[in-house]
Amino acid sequence: MTRTRSLVVIAIVAGLAAVLWWRVRRPQPPRYTTAAVTQGDVARAVTASGTVNPVVTVQVGSYVSGVVTQVLCDYNTHVTKGQLCAEIDPRPYQTVVAQDQANLAAARAQLQKDQTAEQYAQLTYQRNSSLGGRGLVSQDVVDQSKTAAGQAHAQVQVDQTEVQQRQAALQAAEVNLGYTKIVSPVDGTVVSRNVTQGQTVAASFQTPTLFLIATDLTKMQVDTNVSESDIGGIHSGLDATFSVEAFPDQTFHGTVSQVRQAPQTVQNVVTYDVVVSADNPGDRLKPGMTATVKIITEKRQNVLRIPDQALRYTPGGIAGTSGSSGDRAQPVGDAEGASGSVWVLRDGRPVRVPVTIGIDDDSFAEVLKGDLHPRDQVIVSEQARGGSSRQQSSTPRLRF
Repeated sequence: MTRTRSLVVIAIVAGLAAVLWWRVRRPQPPRYTTAAVTQGDVARAVTASGTVNPVVTVQVGSYVSGVVTQVLCDYNTHVTKGQLCAEIDPRPYQTVVAQDQANLAAARAQLQKDQTAEQYAQLTYQRNSSLGGRGLVSQDVVDQSKTAAGQAHAQVQVDQTEVQQRQAALQAAEVNLGYTKIVSPVDGTVVSRNVTQGQTVAASFQTPTLFLIATDLTKMQVDTNVSESDIGGIHSGLDATFSVEAFPDQTFHGTVSQVRQAPQTVQNVVTYDVVVSADNPGDRLKPGMTATVKIITEKRQNVLRIPDQALRYTPGGIAGTSGSSGDRAQPVGDAEGASGSVWVLRDGRPVRVPVTIGIDDDSFAEVLKGDLHPRDQVIVSEQARGGSSRQQSSTPRLRF
């Protein structure tokens, strides 16, 4: 009896050990990470970088050379059209104006003198012509008086031309004198000042820029560089959003106002300048800021959408036991209408659902066709129980 009991106990212990070993060694079902199918907006966009600039910036320069005697405008100064911003020493130009005024007065006096001489020559010619007709003077005297009258008339014309030349020289000198006053040509805000008091301005070969004036800082534009591969879908009127590093949590909205035709080639990369116009509430945007722009080329509102991770997921365990490669998810193309499949968790089991995909914004994809409904849970990754992850299932598949 004792031996029989011992054998029974040993058998029971061996059976329990076998059951325990079988449970430990038995493969456990994986844990699935899911995401809900939702209704929302899907927008396809082109991303580019650019620079924030004022819509209109006027360069205020100097036409004449000289020493700057005073500077009346500084950075951020609000100016009006015609307001004096700086002045160049006017004394050299005032001297030229005085000289030209004297030259003009002398030319006018010479003209008056020669006009008097012309009148005398004309009277002499008329007198001698009358006397010659009566035979009191010779014809040679008449011809000489006629020649003298013609020369006097020609001299008057020369003097009149000289007066016009002197007037033109005086006007040019007065214009140069007026250019010594640097005034604002528009209403706006000074965004740059490149001159100081006492500085010598040389305008002999190139007009120096003294001030940059932005007409309206409440309206800004972003000049972006879009590659030639993306420029085909961009046109005026498209909506755009952008952000700047100074305000990373704020999104600014704008509209594509211009697609410039001039190409820019840098290291064999061709880009085109796309101008995005935007409002600047509170003057938060500053000229020269770097902006990251997203130009929305196509947008669908309130559509059925799924995360992109669901399109790249393939359950390795299910595919290995099914024995059919057709159960695997197919690569999804970026083109609208591409076919693919996703795995939906229903009653605790993954179910493959074929879908037709619309537009994709790199976060969500639009579902055109497929047995999916809002709040369905699509599988995006899986993890085997015991802590080991299935890398195969979470590895993104190539998209064509």
